[in-house]
Amino acid sequence: MIRLATIGTSGITERFADAVAGVDGIRIDVAYSRDAARARAFADRLGIAGATTDLAALLRSGEIDAVYVGSPNGAHAAQVRDAIDAGIHVFVEKPATPTAGEFADLVGAARDRGVVVFEGMRNVYDPGMAQVAALLPRIGRVRLVSFGQSQYSARYDLVLAGETPNIFDPALAGGALFDLGVYPLSAVVHLFGTPASVAGSTVTVATGADGAGAALLTYPEFVAQVSFSKIGFSHRPNEIQGELGTIEIDEITRPREIALSLRDGTRTAEHVDGAENNMVYEVARFADLIRGDDPTPDQERSLAVLRAVEAIHRKDA
Repeated sequence: MIRLATIGTSGITERFADAVAGVDGIRIDVAYSRDAARARAFADRLGIAGATTDLAALLRSGEIDAVYVGSPNGAHAAQVRDAIDAGIHVFVEKPATPTAGEFADLVGAARDRGVVVFEGMRNVYDPGMAQVAALLPRIGRVRLVSFGQSQYSARYDLVLAGETPNIFDPALAGGALFDLGVYPLSAVVHLFGTPASVAGSTVTVATGADGAGAALLTYPEFVAQVSFSKIGFSHRPNEIQGELGTIEIDEITRPREIALSLRDGTRTAEHVDGAENNMVYEVARFADLIRGDDPTPDQERSLAVLRAVEAIHRKDA
């Protein structure tokens, strides 16, 4: 049994806990928060036995094998490093770190310590994404990819009121690119590999964080357009256009409705069955990595996405 602790008490950590409950061989034993009452309340609400405010002691207690880092983005790197140094496997919520260099250092440290560091990216492990990959040969040579994720954030209302919530705080690596843009970026890299070049730009909100943006990823034979926003919304389909046909995908974070349209006029649509909470697939992958699967492909994808994020941010500098 893989014994987990959680760092963070937000909604995403609750969703992670729900996913863990659906995977055999892994469980959450301890909840950590800097606030004792919050840690205990979170643990009681989710049926977790332990709660603590002493992270250093927890990591060296021998009572856990792995930790989930669901704290604000800007705190990830230090907490992941502490866990690695203690010989603890780490599942870190996306984005793993603000920069590719930080994550590369953590990957090297984990390798030296003999533990796994893994960035959660739920869409690339979803069965719907596997079905998209299986359809790619049907559309011939890929020429244009267009993926996006736009979802209006209620916390933007706080920004408009003059506040700086964590998700829009640049000091905590907040913003639409880190929160939502990494999903379509990860999907592109997962399906097609590392791009030859990345260019993009973002729209800055009052806090100094990005609220929306777009990027162009260049490959030898095609280009991929990526868009993202937390200050607007969209329900447009995602597309992969090939010379023989086009694949349409309903939701890039959770592909369920996938349509194939061929140049001869043939069109087929299918529904992909999958878990309502598709974090279950990334939790299962993490467990497999702890049991001995090679984490290198997962880590290389995360690094490629973080490098793309850096390229987009540089354009705005």
